[in-house]
Amino acid sequence: MSSSETPSGAAAERASDGPAERASADPAAGGPEDPGAAASRRHPRAKLTTTTARPEGGGRAAPGDASAPARQWPLLTVLGLTGLGLLIVGTDLFPQAFRVGTLLVGAALLTGAVFRRMLPSVGMLAVRSRFTDMVTYGVMGGLIVLLALMVQPQPWLRIPFLEDVLHLTVT
Repeated sequence: MSSSETPSGAAAERASDGPAERASADPAAGGPEDPGAAASRRHPRAKLTTTTARPEGGGRAAPGDASAPARQWPLLTVLGLTGLGLLIVGTDLFPQAFRVGTLLVGAALLTGAVFRRMLPSVGMLAVRSRFTDMVTYGVMGGLIVLLALMVQPQPWLRIPFLEDVLHLTVT
């Protein structure tokens, strides 16, 4: 910003004064003696937070002149992989469709975690801070992949102590 775009000094103070502050300065125009003026003033802390900050990397993933889907390609990639996984599970076209579809859903979340780590701007895929998004997407994706690999019958991955824990909780 140039100096001509931002008010400075006393001009900034005059620009920030609302009608309540100007009215209280002039007793003839309903100053401090006027009970309505005191009630209309905002609490001093009300100026501290006016909006919610956007998450880190929450900007567009493509230039503003690109089409809407192109600007949100990271989110659409994750949603597309998730939708494909759910479609495979729902149609049950082959014997291991549940396992493959669930693996695809977990892989989609892991892809979201990688996007949050590697890309400076991911559009609407950014929900919270970068670290929180990476941990959330990574843990949920990892758990879904782990459970998909362990699903019965004929699990692709066996972890003996988890089987023991499951047997203790069920019986």
